Amino acid sequence: MLRAEAAHLDAADPLAHVRERFVLGAADAAAGAHGGAAGVYLDGNSLGALPRSVPERLADVVRREWGELRIRSWRESGWWTAPERIGDRIAPLVGAGPGQVVVGDSTSVNVFKALVAAVRMAGDDRDELLVDATTFPTDGYIARSAARLTGRTLRPVAPGEVHDALGPRTAAVLLNHVDYRSGRLHDLPGLTAAVHRAGGYAVWDLCHSAGALPVGLDAHGVDLAVGCTYKFLNGGPGAPAFLYVRKDLQERYDSPLPGWNSHEAPFGMRGEYTPADGVVRARVGTPDILSMLALEAALDVWDGVRIADVRAKSLALTDFFLKCVAAYVPPGRVEVVTPLPHGERGSQVALRCPDAGAVMERLIARGVVGDFRAPDVLRFGFTPLYLGFAETEAAAAVLAGELGGQTA
Repeated sequence: MLRAEAAHLDAADPLAHVRERFVLGAADAAAGAHGGAAGVYLDGNSLGALPRSVPERLADVVRREWGELRIRSWRESGWWTAPERIGDRIAPLVGAGPGQVVVGDSTSVNVFKALVAAVRMAGDDRDELLVDATTFPTDGYIARSAARLTGRTLRPVAPGEVHDALGPRTAAVLLNHVDYRSGRLHDLPGLTAAVHRAGGYAVWDLCHSAGALPVGLDAHGVDLAVGCTYKFLNGGPGAPAFLYVRKDLQERYDSPLPGWNSHEAPFGMRGEYTPADGVVRARVGTPDILSMLALEAALDVWDGVRIADVRAKSLALTDFFLKCVAAYVPPGRVEVVTPLPHGERGSQVALRCPDAGAVMERLIARGVVGDFRAPDVLRFGFTPLYLGFAETEAAAAVLAGELGGQTA
């Protein structure tokens, strides 16, 4: 019954054609075709699949732009302007207007830049920095260092406790839009508004939401935001991250890493630093051109795709997976950690079971690729651009087999 439902959902999927824009193995294409056949990639929330447009583009960059034009490519091939150009391509996917997103550096570096800049904008009379206590570890590490370097007090709080923790001491708040373990979607509009009412600055980590769901940075008045591009944006391993600086804050954005690339006259070789206008001042050093241009090519998969349709399919996929798990897996064998309400869910499903690590190893051996988060969480990411419902049912069937269940 669920297999037939999956076939019906796939036939009606308005994003089904986008799958052809990715390099997927034969096992992926055949997943679900024969009772429990597996080859399902459910780890796009760690590393997205390879878009077909990337290899040829990279080959041209290496052979012609680097191999033939060499240094001329900074101007003739548009290398110098790539951070802002690619930022403008990411901007609509996170609800931002042009000229507010710049690509470059890692997520960790951009978190540091954003936090310190936020503290500096808040002023010396605000001496407290709040950070999501459940955040991905590197955000906590960076926040602790930023607090130490700026002489602020770091206060870890759960997202649900932020409202009560805010006050006249609050300089900035660093929050994750989607929790990396559970897949819980936090209230970006409400929490941003609360931070602003307290007079602080809101910094959001979008690593698990950019490319998976509408964010609305401009609409909700977010001050600064960072995100990686190798998950739902499919930019490739080590792809550069992005930094959003709201337009009206850019003149006040004071980078803690004032590199030559963000200087108003980068080739003037002046001893005194004067920041460039606009979001360019959020750059630091020489861009990672190969990975950056791979990301630019990867963004071609978004041509003609609406983020609202991606969100609708994401919710449908995760709903269907949960339905299959409930039908196939023995009662009590796993606990669903991810919130069931749509307004509280990102694009992943997290299941808790005592032997999660061993179970995930067996799943991967059978072609169902998710990941394990200590101590006991099975994590499955759903990328609507290339994942179908038949694959989703097949993955649930294999999971049930490993957990002692039965499928029909």
